[in-house]
Amino acid sequence: MIRKALAACAVALSTLAGVTFDGAVPSAQAQPQAYPNRNITMVVPYPAGGSVDGVARVLAQKLQEALGVSVIVENRAGGAGGLIGANTVAKAQPDGYTLLLQASIHVVSPFLFKNVPYDVVKDFTPITLVAAGPLIVSTSPNVPAKDLKEFFDLVRKDPSKYTFATSSFGSAGHLAVELLKREAGVDALVIAYKGAGPMLTDLMSGQIQLIADPALSSVPLAQSGKIKALAVTSLKRTASAPEIPTVAESGMKPLDFVSWYGLWGPKGLPPEITAKLQEVSVKVLGEADAKKRFATLGFDPIGSTSAEFAKYIGDEMARAEKIIKDANIKTD
Repeated sequence: MIRKALAACAVALSTLAGVTFDGAVPSAQAQPQAYPNRNITMVVPYPAGGSVDGVARVLAQKLQEALGVSVIVENRAGGAGGLIGANTVAKAQPDGYTLLLQASIHVVSPFLFKNVPYDVVKDFTPITLVAAGPLIVSTSPNVPAKDLKEFFDLVRKDPSKYTFATSSFGSAGHLAVELLKREAGVDALVIAYKGAGPMLTDLMSGQIQLIADPALSSVPLAQSGKIKALAVTSLKRTASAPEIPTVAESGMKPLDFVSWYGLWGPKGLPPEITAKLQEVSVKVLGEADAKKRFATLGFDPIGSTSAEFAKYIGDEMARAEKIIKDANIKTD
């Protein structure tokens, strides 16, 4: 009788503990929770307010609506080319809850900076190419040039009077300026600022004379007359600023150069999570609301497959490496 009673108690206790008497876990509890089931962090390796942050916040809100969990944009500024924030993602658990939203400088950094603490290809999982848009080439309002050709004609007459600038070495704006310099045959100094804000302030005051920057920051200033937009780095005029001519229309060789933004996860992100993030991103990027919001930033939403994005990264790295080598760009 005592043995039977003890056996009955064991069965009852085992059932309450969530297992059967033979030690098996009930099938309902063995099923893993579907992804995602908690907040997702989208790391932006720059301060709030710039073009990368703007793209991230549009995508984060749309993903949040589609996935049913909070997608939190976390600004982790620091390090040349956003190295600190990107390194956070490289070292994160590959569970889909820590993602990186970064610009093209992410894949350019190994050609410019020493001691990059990660491999930009091997330590990340490409998810999708999010958006891209041309750059606006601008000068100070007091420079007497109505287009890009006239601007470079002035530079050739007295190069010492002209200083070019970039918000960050290796950025799309920096590489576009280097391409224009080479095409024009001028050798002007390019200085790097700590962000677009101080650079635009100095452009407005005439302390620098040429930049290439995303439409997000340049177009409102150009339309208000605070800076002079000379050209857009695309083969066709952009919808966000149809009054600005292309580089070709400005009397120079056609230039097709964009600032682009992508979404990555850490190395080893499971294929099923990568696929879900990619599929949902493509869906939300195709929505009318997303297209409208990206247009206000001067970008077109894209939404590629992960394989397409990986190939795009390889092509962009080869292009950037050549530009940097030809221009003999050094950061140290």
